[in-house]
This record gives sequence, structure tokens and C-alpha cells, in this order.
Amino acid sequence: MRQYILRRLLMMPITLIGITFLVFCLTRMVPGGPVERMLQEQAIGALSGEKAVGHTGANLGNDDLERLEELFNLQEPIWRAYLQWLGVLPQAVEITKAEFADNGVATLTIASANGNSAVLEVSREGDAPQYLAPEWMEEEGWYVVLESPLDRARRVAARQDITDETEIARLAETPTCRRWRAVASRRAFRGVLQGNLGLSYKYNEPVMRMMLDRLPVSLYFGLLGAFITYMVSIPLGVFKALWHRSTFDSLSSILIFMGYAVPGFALGAVMLVYLGARLEWFPLYGLVSPGFEWMSFKDQIQDLALHTVLPLICYVISTFAVTTMMMKNNLMENLSADYVRTAVAKGVSFRAAVWRHAFRNSVIPIVSTLGSVICTVVGGSILIERVFDIQGFGMLSFQALMDKDYSLIMGTLLLTSVLIIIGNLLSDLLVALVDPRVRFE
Repeated sequence: MRQYILRRLLMMPITLIGITFLVFCLTRMVPGGPVERMLQEQAIGALSGEKAVGHTGANLGNDDLERLEELFNLQEPIWRAYLQWLGVLPQAVEITKAEFADNGVATLTIASANGNSAVLEVSREGDAPQYLAPEWMEEEGWYVVLESPLDRARRVAARQDITDETEIARLAETPTCRRWRAVASRRAFRGVLQGNLGLSYKYNEPVMRMMLDRLPVSLYFGLLGAFITYMVSIPLGVFKALWHRSTFDSLSSILIFMGYAVPGFALGAVMLVYLGARLEWFPLYGLVSPGFEWMSFKDQIQDLALHTVLPLICYVISTFAVTTMMMKNNLMENLSADYVRTAVAKGVSFRAAVWRHAFRNSVIPIVSTLGSVICTVVGGSILIERVFDIQGFGMLSFQALMDKDYSLIMGTLLLTSVLIIIGNLLSDLLVALVDPRVRFE
């Protein structure tokens, strides 16, 4: 068992790297990233008369576009940008630039972590920068490079999907690129391994903090829904199996299949209209009411309960039906097995045969689904959260995809992938505990 767990744990990083690298490449290859969105928004503003913008988007400012590219490492090759996101390679965390003046000098101002600053007067000797560096500059990871007009033109060409060398050479002669430039940057390891998932392009907030703000909402509904589902559906499935074809079994089956047939978000919309808008029994949106923090403790509990009822029903309705029927069918199959009949024939009571033998084997398939349950517990349901306007982790993932927020997409994907892998490992371990035939040797 110990060796099996160790092998699975060693496989986790490899699996995560494969998943995240694939999605990282897709986010870079799919059009419509931050730079393209900024150009599109500016063009829409021009069409609506808000701002006069040229068709090339130059009015946005080349420096602004470069800063956006550097924020998400869009100017780096995909493999290097991915390693920087992981925190394996250092990335530029501070950048300052200056063009060379007519006297052949570029003036840069850099700052240290303890508040000291220095002014670098950079001159050029061929392609190498010449400057007098302070003592702390190299210790803090600062270094200076030169960008030729052709280098700057290649960045502009890559942004505009220009590959013709003649056109790139023409860009190098334009006022935007024709001067040499000195670039000072401080590099540091700032990635996943350092606990940093970057900044959200849309909200300009740390991705880690955004995820931690949304997780409690999804955990609340997920854990409560999973608890109710298993505490009710497993005993209900047992009773349905023992009282097969009874009136109780038939009526409960009708309700269960109705719940399974109706999607959770559709049921939520119907309940929201009739029970919320028309009868006004339940709130229409959100997890709590405005002014929740000013209510008494009793009123807070009541307000939270009223906001929880309808979304929770939508959360558990589908899983509840599947788990109940799975438990019933598995138990009926095991009750008809030879080992149960043999146990009863040898004098074991029917109650003992059910609970000691058949029940234990019947919960094995349910235990094996724990991995997907953990993902649902944290990830929540995007559609249900959208219907009830609940700002949970599911809605955060949906908004990240709609906004093509690279950092937020990678952060939510990483957390979801980790939970699925851990859930699958726990499922295997629980199956081994429940089923004596399974041994991971």
C-alpha cells in the first residue's frame, strides 16, 4: 500500500505538468488574448465615437501594449513562458526602458528592495551596454540589455502577425522603432512553486486571492450537498432494494426519475420564478441579503438558510437520483448472489447478511466516484451559480473563460486538476478499505 501511494504521489506532478502545459499552449494559440481584446475594445470605442483610433491601433500606445505583453510574458516563447509560470525559470518582475538620446546615452532609473535608487547612464559599444552599476544591482537580479531597431520592429511585427522580412525592416525605420533602446529588468522566481499565480488581466487582482475569496461559497454548497446526498440516498437505496416493487418503491422511483430528468439549472429557473418572484417565499439572488453583516446572529442564520434552499435543491437533485438508484441496484444484485444465500443457509440472519456482506460490496461503486464528487464540491455548478447569481468558484472559472483571462484560467485549472487527482487517489484507497479483495501491493 505504501509503495502504491508513493508511486501515485510521484505521478501527480507529471500529470499536472501535462495538463497545465496543454492548456497553457491552447491559451496562447487561441486568438483573442489581452492585447487583441484591448485593440478590439479601442476599435469599438472609435466606431461609437468615444475616441478616434487608427485602424492599426497605434493610438493605444506601443508602450502600453508592451507592458501588457510583459505582464503575461506574451513576448516569450511558449516553453519559456510556461516554465516561468511554473517558477522554474526567473521572469522579469520590474522593467524600465529608455531610448538613446542624440548624445548616445540612455538614462535609466532603478530601485532596490530596501528603497535605494540609482540612475544608470547607459552607453552603447556595438551590441553591448556600458554603464557603471551600483553594488546592489547584481545582487537583486537587475541587468541591462540593448534592443536594436530591428528587435523592436520584430515585437511590433509579431503583434500584428507580420512575417515578411522586408516589412519588418520597414517597421524598423518608423519613429516607433528607429532608435536603440536600453532595457533594465529585475528577474526573480515568481511562479506556482513560489505560491504566485499571477495577476488577473480583467480585474488586476492576484489570482490566488480571487480563488480564495470564491472557494468558501462553493465549499459551503458542495459539502452540504454531498453530505445530504449520501446521508439520504444510501439509506433510501437500501430501503428501496429491500422493499422492491412495493408502493413506497414505485412512488419514490417516480420522484427520483423526475429529478434525474430535469436539469438542475432548469429546475432552479422554474423555482426562482414561482417560489421566489411570484410567491416571494425565497430570495431571488445571491447567498446573503444586503446588510447581512448588520443582522443579529439569529437573523443571519435565517437569511442564509433562505438563500440556501433553492440552490441546494438544484445541486443535489441529479446526484441524489443517481446515487439512490446505484445503491438500490447494487444491493439487489448482491442480495441475489450465491455468497449471501450461502450465508443465510448456514444460519446467518437476513439482517446480518444484508449489512455485513451485501451492503459492504454494494457501496464499492459509490466509493469509487469520490474523485468526481470532490471536484464538484469545490468547482460547484456554473449554470446553477449563474441562475442564482452566486459568486462561487464555478462562476469564477466561467468568467475567466469568457474574458480569456490567462492567469485566472490557469489558476482555476490547476486547483481543479489537483483536486481531481487527490480525489481519485482517495477513491482507490477507500475502495481498498471497503473491498478486501483489493490490495495495492
